Amino acid sequence: MYKVLQTKEFANWLSQIKDLPTYIRLSRRLDKARLGNLGDVKSLSGGLFEMREHFGAGWRMYFVKQENLIILMLGAGDKSTQTADIKNIRQIIKRLED
Repeated sequence: MYKVLQTKEFANWLSQIKDLPTYIRLSRRLDKARLGNLGDVKSLSGGLFEMREHFGAGWRMYFVKQENLIILMLGAGDKSTQTADIKNIRQIIKRLED
C-alpha cells in the first residue's frame, strides 16, 4: 500500500478535467495506486515514473516514489503534451529538492 500525495499542480490539473468519466477513471487509478496496484507504469530517468492510461488522449500521470511507501504525484497531461509536461515536472522536482 502507498500513501499518495499530490502537488498543487497535479491537484489543479485533476480538478480541471470536466469530462466526468475521464475524471472518475483517473481518480480510480489513484485509488488503485493507494492499494499497491500501480498498473501500467513506465520508468523515466532520474527516478521519475509515468502512470499510463490508454484511453482518450492517452493520459499520463507523473510521480516519484519516496521511502517505498509514498507516491508524490507531480503533474499530468496527455500524449500530445508529454514532452512539455515532463520538462515542467522536472522543474517541480528541482523546486521541491531546494
